[in-house]
Amino acid sequence: MAALLVASASACAGASSAGGSGVVQVVAGENFWGNIATQLGGSRASVQSVVTDPNADPHEYESSTNDARAFATANLVILNGAGYDDWGQKLLQASPNQSRKVLDVADLPGRKSGANPHFWYNPDFVIEAADAITAEYRSIDPADASYFAQQRSAFTTSLQPYMHRLAEVKQKFSGVPVGATETIFSYLAAYLGLDLVSPAGFMQAVSEGNDPPADTVVTFQNLIAHKTIRVLVYNVQTATAVTTNLRIAATQRSIPVVGVSETLEPVTASFQEWQDSQLIALQNALSSGATVQ
Repeated sequence: MAALLVASASACAGASSAGGSGVVQVVAGENFWGNIATQLGGSRASVQSVVTDPNADPHEYESSTNDARAFATANLVILNGAGYDDWGQKLLQASPNQSRKVLDVADLPGRKSGANPHFWYNPDFVIEAADAITAEYRSIDPADASYFAQQRSAFTTSLQPYMHRLAEVKQKFSGVPVGATETIFSYLAAYLGLDLVSPAGFMQAVSEGNDPPADTVVTFQNLIAHKTIRVLVYNVQTATAVTTNLRIAATQRSIPVVGVSETLEPVTASFQEWQDSQLIALQNALSSGATVQ
């Protein structure tokens, strides 16, 4: 599988078109979309990802002047949308460019207003986003349309180990109750058929950086105390006193704890490698998890 290749857009190159340079200049708000764009673009795209730090909370990212320059010179900007990277929308507004194309993943068909923004944890959404990125490449650089079609096909092939593992986990563990500290896991839990029983209000509040309602905290604590859940999933890039206490309580009750990240971990991994690695950890935890009472 292809490792993450991040090519920085040249600040002094100006707004070059794909037709002039033969390379589509791309800026992705986050490196998970950037990595996919890199794989789909191959040698015909130069991709710069903005949010890449696995030790930081992407929700709290503040854009820089370098980001502004990259947005201004890009042929294509890829944003997650749904409130996840509003800083990107501000940069677009600050540098109007009629020739620049913008792909907002939240605007793809099937998304609802106010939806959970963690679209990259839904395999179906990832495939739809890959199709949309390829369509943008072919629109910007029609002379290389057949090349982009080949890259899209190669991406499908490279996803197969991950897709097979998804099917395996779903077949074996569908219906198993699990808990999660944030909505980051909601899409994947649904795709796998897992029974995500942790309070929705708790997960939503933590995802938004707010204190969860007291009653949801008590409910979550009881789920752990009674070993109602087989696995606890948490976001490694955000932690609060409440979520840390839940993790400690789960460990004390011999409930496996699995961490997932918002951006590529490690940053050198491909999207597929990253997701498959986390899925293996989840699969192992479900296999060795506490017996549900």
